[in-house]
Amino acid sequence: MTNPSDHPARLGALRAELHRRGLDGLLVPRGDAFLGEYVPDSAERLAWLTGFTGSAGLALVLRERAFLFVDGRYTTQAERETDPALWQLRHLIEQPPAETLRGEPRETRVGYDPWLHTEPAIEKLATSGVELVALDSNPIDAVWTGRPAPPAGPAVPHPTAFAGVESAAKREAAAKLLRDAGEDATVLADPHSVAWLLNMRGGDLAFTPLALAQALLRADGTVELFLDPARADAALRAHLGNAVALRPPGELGAALDGLAGAKLRLDPDVTPAWIARRLRAAGAEVVGGEDPCRMPRACKNPTEQDGARAAHKRDAVALARLLAWFSRVPREGLTEMGAAAKLVALRGEGAHFVAESFPAIAGAGEHGAIVHYRATPETDRAIHPDEVFLLDSGAQYRDGTTDVTRTLWTGPGAAPAELRERYTRVLQGHLALAATRFPEGVAGPHLDAIARRALWAAGLDYDHGTGHGIGSFLSVHEGPAGISRSAKPVPLKAGMILSDEPGFYEPGAYGIRIENLLLVRPAAGRPGQRKPFLEFEVLTRAPYERALIAVEMLSPAERAQVDAYHARVLAEVGPAVDGATRAWLEGACAPL
Repeated sequence: MTNPSDHPARLGALRAELHRRGLDGLLVPRGDAFLGEYVPDSAERLAWLTGFTGSAGLALVLRERAFLFVDGRYTTQAERETDPALWQLRHLIEQPPAETLRGEPRETRVGYDPWLHTEPAIEKLATSGVELVALDSNPIDAVWTGRPAPPAGPAVPHPTAFAGVESAAKREAAAKLLRDAGEDATVLADPHSVAWLLNMRGGDLAFTPLALAQALLRADGTVELFLDPARADAALRAHLGNAVALRPPGELGAALDGLAGAKLRLDPDVTPAWIARRLRAAGAEVVGGEDPCRMPRACKNPTEQDGARAAHKRDAVALARLLAWFSRVPREGLTEMGAAAKLVALRGEGAHFVAESFPAIAGAGEHGAIVHYRATPETDRAIHPDEVFLLDSGAQYRDGTTDVTRTLWTGPGAAPAELRERYTRVLQGHLALAATRFPEGVAGPHLDAIARRALWAAGLDYDHGTGHGIGSFLSVHEGPAGISRSAKPVPLKAGMILSDEPGFYEPGAYGIRIENLLLVRPAAGRPGQRKPFLEFEVLTRAPYERALIAVEMLSPAERAQVDAYHARVLAEVGPAVDGATRAWLEGACAPL
């Protein structure tokens, strides 16, 4: 899909198609009609056109120039993967597309696929003053020869033993939210919400267990599920029951046309502009509001919380075995892909394992500085002695989703003092966030600086968020809450699972990131406390890299926090591993 020699011809073919349609430009987001982070091969339009394979970005193709916008996670990757003779790189946040469009004549006609953008995104682009043209079909699809077929595998039930709550109860709770708001229905445009509401999963994406589908939920609790009926076998139909009607995806438009006069809730953050415009054209009243499944999905129920704990314990066994193996395996011949494949194999021995939760980021040396690096046969390199190796990986288990990062020193020599100092500052921020108690109502952006304080004190920082939400056998990146300066101020609530992953990156040299997953839970009251407080339970169990910790920089409280965490890792993981791994774990978890 991304052979560099093909890209000039592809860009030329697209420009010819735009000219044929009377367009001066085209917006090409990294996304599909479901607006998810991960997309099937059939929707990898941005990668096909540009060569950029990151999970977030947008291209702007004009008659004479072309731009690729990415955020700070992908700057280095985009430089490596794209041809500078074809693409000018811009920072998605600091140099947004609307700013570039403002430099174009007002009569410039720029097309966009309304299935691939939300209305707020289009409104922001419209401030540029150029003419934005909604298209009936995507021009890239007209020139993409050999485009893969869309997914067509079966959708399957997600048992209540893992989901915790029956689908009927979820449907009634969501429908009550609509009734209480005086709304007749909502379109669930996000397949994660459909999966959660109906206790249904699938294999349409490599790393997220979804059946890509949308649904119409009515205020009486009935659902129209837009999924190819051929993908639903007798078991799924029985699981869904009579209150859920299966309809082919091509009938969504007709279903929306039949809602004239009805009051429909749409979540503007996750709904394609096409859906909102079709409803208005049909005479429906469209009101903005949060997807009624989004917050209940984010706040895991007790069964899902217990599942997350169990999944993380199994994941910890695989991680301990991997780290013990890594400490003794000869460096000769060991590569980034080899280490990542070893971890997948070890995870695969655990109960309920289905797949990785994202492509492992296994970056040795300079590759670790690429925040979302993905080793390929072309970039895979040996892991050398005396360098940093960053391993960010996760797994999909039927009872929970994991995501963990550890930064390792390969040895046998001692790590440089500056490297140890920077790792320790990252560790201090990681520990500080995990130890934070905070009153109800506090949102992720309010906590982000806590993880950066030690780095800021040295004039250092990292160009990505500190934490993201995690699904329950769903996406490894789940909204609506996040710990980031750019995240929406969604208050954290008990049951949410978020990552804690500060970092530091030295381009061309190394990357440092330390990541655990945290479960938000009620905090015990303290004398004189005036309001309810929340705290974090650390779910991840894996030792930190002792060779990179400058113990003298840690406060007594930080040192005690590390020792207590390591004692817990040893107590919970040690009994479940073999003797050699146990011996390594005892050393890795010994008091500082």
